[in-house]
Amino acid sequence: MAAATAERGGNVNPSEDNMSLKRTLSATSPLTLRIVAQCPVTKARACDLILPHSAVSTPVFMPVGTQGTLKGITVDQLEDLGCQICLGNTYHLGMRPGPGLIEKANGLHGFMNWKRNLLTDSGGFQMVSLVELSEVTEEGVRFKSPYDGKEILLSPEKSISIQNSLGSDIMMQLDDVVSSTVTGPRVEEAMHRSIRWLDRCIAANKNPHRQNLFAIIQGGLNAELRKACLNEMTRRDVPGFAIGGLSGGEEKDDFWRMVTLSTDHLPPEKPRYLMGVGYAVDLVVCVALGCDMFDCVFPTRTARFGSALVPWGSLQVKQKMYAKDFQPIDPDCHCPTCKRHSRAYLHALFKSDTAAMHHITIHNVAYQLTLMHSVRRSIVEGRFPEFIQAFMKRLFSSRDRYPGWAVDALASVNVTLE
Repeated sequence: MAAATAERGGNVNPSEDNMSLKRTLSATSPLTLRIVAQCPVTKARACDLILPHSAVSTPVFMPVGTQGTLKGITVDQLEDLGCQICLGNTYHLGMRPGPGLIEKANGLHGFMNWKRNLLTDSGGFQMVSLVELSEVTEEGVRFKSPYDGKEILLSPEKSISIQNSLGSDIMMQLDDVVSSTVTGPRVEEAMHRSIRWLDRCIAANKNPHRQNLFAIIQGGLNAELRKACLNEMTRRDVPGFAIGGLSGGEEKDDFWRMVTLSTDHLPPEKPRYLMGVGYAVDLVVCVALGCDMFDCVFPTRTARFGSALVPWGSLQVKQKMYAKDFQPIDPDCHCPTCKRHSRAYLHALFKSDTAAMHHITIHNVAYQLTLMHSVRRSIVEGRFPEFIQAFMKRLFSSRDRYPGWAVDALASVNVTLE
């Protein structure tokens, strides 16, 4: 297997192809992407993403802090786990406490006392999650507030204005979001509107010198619409691109095909963000398909139900079988929870104290970050296909249990599972 470029300062005779992919943006740009290594078998790559507050090592999983915090974990704990970037929600933060107050606190960084990078979504996802409270027109999305019932209009300009006040390192365009299970004319309408709204978002951004605006590729499960959207949006000189409109209940065979179609057409010198993906197998497969960035509420949400993520799947600490089990959640995990607490303790605590959710949340976030660190290291060391084989065997125990979609997706990038 061809040797991978050494991480950080190795410069081991990178090929002309690799050199051509490396790009330093102009002095006015607040983002630089440096490709550190590329897998010679799959489409996976390891990058250094330089943002205003710090560098981010990709592939990266970004925990979701909807209203300026991850539920069940403090900012200091998140920093101690090595998180380099997390998310905030423009819709919810815009509703309360509001952009004016946050701006007075020197943006969301100051408000939540977070020294590393932040990505804010546009508020567009609420078109799906709050569909019964919203109406989409060319002007924007009109919502009825779930807090006080008041009607508000979230336009592309308003979304960017709120995100400018939040001061995030990466802002997302407002896109016209439809469920991935929707078909017909509405999907094409949403795709074209998302392109028009991207132009309005670009024009509305008051801080292009310190806030990066990412475009969001739409088109549903229709390959031709996806290609049309990719063709149009990549003509715009935005710092990065997201793959949107997936992970909403569609068949996994459709999901991975839209992901790989998108990475095939996205510019290699810019970051590729696959929105709403957080299951371990999805992360590993989609790194192989060429994605750099991921986010999902899954690890924190599932923790609140007593589900701890482990390399062999999940461990349900509320089950009676763990009442006298004095092992940590994962004997190989070095997170604060696994260092200090047993399964028996967490099982007992879950019956009486919400601190159990806190401890499992710490573990789950650590699991996701450690997984992506291991993926990156395997790419840099030129052994990512071997990593995939070992990962899948540990997670599913035997080949006959591998998800068919994952087998097909990996085969498309030259990895035949054993």
